Amino acid sequence: MPSTPHPMPVVVVSDVVCPWCLIGKRRLERALALRPDLPVEVVWHPYFLNDWVPHEGIEREAYLKTKFGSVERYTVISQRLVAAGADDGIAFAFDKISRQPNTLDCHRLILWARNTGDAGRMKQRLMDLYFVEGADLTQIETLVQAAQDCGMDGDLVRGLLASDADVTRVEQAANVAKQAGIDGVPSFIFGNVLAVSGAQSPEYLAEALGRASAEYQKQAEAERRRSEQPSA
Repeated sequence: MPSTPHPMPVVVVSDVVCPWCLIGKRRLERALALRPDLPVEVVWHPYFLNDWVPHEGIEREAYLKTKFGSVERYTVISQRLVAAGADDGIAFAFDKISRQPNTLDCHRLILWARNTGDAGRMKQRLMDLYFVEGADLTQIETLVQAAQDCGMDGDLVRGLLASDADVTRVEQAANVAKQAGIDGVPSFIFGNVLAVSGAQSPEYLAEALGRASAEYQKQAEAERRRSEQPSA
């Protein structure tokens, strides 16, 4: 009798303030809708796109000048992002962003949201706040409200954010990604057998998911058979 397929882990390495990561998230969701036959478990892995930004954040204009040379240069770059986002139903509003955050606390929220069973919802809410609503993600109350929007206990989250809870855990996880050679996000790791870099099309991701799932299930079945063999 064939065994029940194991859900394949789909690890998404990304950052909250990465516009291509938001596009990549949307395209992954569309890819999974194309392959409803594949059992998967999406895992959100932290990444610091701008680890040099201080915990309190910096003014958006200063950030753009530091990273891109000028606000005008980024404006040109952002036009491509606006067009790409529109194709995926994302209304980027870069002109609303006034402050560039450090995303450590955002990643802590996403980690804690696993306890509510929907870290992806927390990830989406933070990205929508930042890219669509122009919210200041350096403000504790903004993060607390985001957590409440996703069904989390606001008072509990407020207390956790005021502490060092899971700071080291998130930082280490982000460093592991960079040490593994990931220098651009989003990056998708399907079943630890196939990696895809960049916000590829839903069709491309769906095809990659299919190939990875076949190999992952093959390896899982082989492992199951080995475990059932009587010991010598």
